[in-house]
Amino acid sequence: MQSSSINTAHVATSAFANPAFAVESRNGRPDFELAAALQKVSQQQQTRAQKTATDFEAMFLNSMFAQMTSGLKGDGPFGSTPGTGVWRSMLTEQYSKNFANAGGVGIASDVYRTLILQQARTIRTA
Repeated sequence: MQSSSINTAHVATSAFANPAFAVESRNGRPDFELAAALQKVSQQQQTRAQKTATDFEAMFLNSMFAQMTSGLKGDGPFGSTPGTGVWRSMLTEQYSKNFANAGGVGIASDVYRTLILQQARTIRTA
């Protein structure tokens, strides 16, 4: 069992409003390793890690959405004009950003956890 000196309520509130980045979100159980790492890493580093993780997920989703729509020909509001490809790429980019900011598919939370744990280990050994 982990040390009870970690205040998970404080750490969970510092994990921002997005529940994907909460300490309790690891398989529905408290993640004591992440809670301890969050106490070592500054709020600024946590914010940067969260943005990086969300941007990474948005990039992955954009690639996925682009593959999903690559076979569509001429459907949609612009028909089969030359601008359709450009419009569709901008649309999938916005879809992916909004999807990732709304919680995404769970990639960002794992990337965030990994980034925070790596930063905490760097602080410990420095």
